[in-house]
Amino acid sequence: MLATILSFATHCTARADDAARRTDLTPKDLKRVERVTAPTQDFSKPERFELMQGGATTSTHPFNGDAFSHFSTNITFSEEEEFKLGNALFRKLWVSSPSSTQASDGLGPLFNARACQSCHLKDGRGHPPEGSADSTSMFLRLARPARTEEEREALADLKVVNFPDPTYGAQLQDLAVPGLAAEGRMVITYSEETVTLAGGETVSLRRPKYEIADLGYGPLDPETTLSPRIANPMIGMGLIQAIADADILAKADPDDRDGNGISGRAARARDHRTGELRLGRFGWKAQNASVRDQNSGAFEGDIGISTPDAPHHWGDCTQAQRKCLSLPNGVQKRLGDTEAPDPVLDLVTFYSENLAPPARRGINNAMVLRGKSIFYNSGCVACHTPKYVTSRNAENAAHRFQLIWPYSDFLLHDMGEGLADGQQVGDATGSEWRTAPLWGIGLTKEVNGHTFFLHDGRARSLTEAILWHGGEAQTARDSFAALVSDDRKALIAFLESL
Repeated sequence: MLATILSFATHCTARADDAARRTDLTPKDLKRVERVTAPTQDFSKPERFELMQGGATTSTHPFNGDAFSHFSTNITFSEEEEFKLGNALFRKLWVSSPSSTQASDGLGPLFNARACQSCHLKDGRGHPPEGSADSTSMFLRLARPARTEEEREALADLKVVNFPDPTYGAQLQDLAVPGLAAEGRMVITYSEETVTLAGGETVSLRRPKYEIADLGYGPLDPETTLSPRIANPMIGMGLIQAIADADILAKADPDDRDGNGISGRAARARDHRTGELRLGRFGWKAQNASVRDQNSGAFEGDIGISTPDAPHHWGDCTQAQRKCLSLPNGVQKRLGDTEAPDPVLDLVTFYSENLAPPARRGINNAMVLRGKSIFYNSGCVACHTPKYVTSRNAENAAHRFQLIWPYSDFLLHDMGEGLADGQQVGDATGSEWRTAPLWGIGLTKEVNGHTFFLHDGRARSLTEAILWHGGEAQTARDSFAALVSDDRKALIAFLESL
């Protein structure tokens, strides 16, 4: 086992020729991929195929509130049925046990939402609670540091990604089934900080502070950290999964050998079914290797529903919550051994893998092209890698050999103390985050009715999100702040076209 881990770690950290490692490509294909994914030097016009940022999967439906909810354009007719069944299960409201609707039994007993759609409203981005708005699409991860040598070894071996609070588990559940107390309520207070940009323009950034009120089961462990997370957009996940490992690993430079100040690290993650180490690429800290793993974790932690990959019928209930563990679960033996037996997880996973990225807008616009040039020249593409060609060996034929434009390297980067949550998750330290994909970001307001960005939604605009960048992104952030006003507006216009 140790040899496997060391081999994977060496593979992740080596800077090598990515193209040479791709075993799915012929020499002819390899040259084509190298040519088409090379960073552009011409910003006078759009690049070829740039409009279709999800390749042949791209949705060209109207840019309205449903822009993130369309299936991959190139899936088969029979796969459309799978997608629609998965969509129905994604929207399904689970109920507490026992109930007359047995196939929907199993909610909680502690939970954050009753349906996947509750967090990923319209398959888009979550938000912090604002005013009377609910907090369903945002929650607090709970974790404490390793305390013993045995625990430190378990972390190094990725047998665990961190250690939950002994009473409240891995995340705070603010809802509970009837007769059971919820764990508590997230409380956010903000302080405002003014940043002055070139030309004298000022921007107010809000710095959040997180607490828990109305704790239902006694105090938290003194060492437990609170890490807020909003729900990520769902688009393009199958395409991200189809990117060749080699193309992501080739961007890793943990020792900053090229001296550019960017030292992205590849995250390792254990497959939930096999236990094998794989390349992490999903979640705010790249803690999951596949869409299926991301989904099974959400079923367990967010809704309290067991699946074949995470057969925990009482969700995140801990041994300290005896009443929670004494309540009935929703397993129906005639249906299977878990509350969401096969094929539920399969169908929800297929749905999640085939939500199509929308087509670009305004790519011929002069301001957008100017903003694209500034985005490249400011160093943003050092982490937000524009494009890839997916593997010919992707599981779904619709995702194979597609030129896609997610604008992410899917690596872990130290983003500085301003964004640090102090919480280790697998290979990610308390100040590291996975580079967020940018495709679809310009449609956030259209789809979700807000413009809250970053892992906790503290940024109220794209400008604020950029100004929160620190650590490895400090130079790019400072370049943005030093731009004249019209150039900053152009860069934002480019981001809004994605």
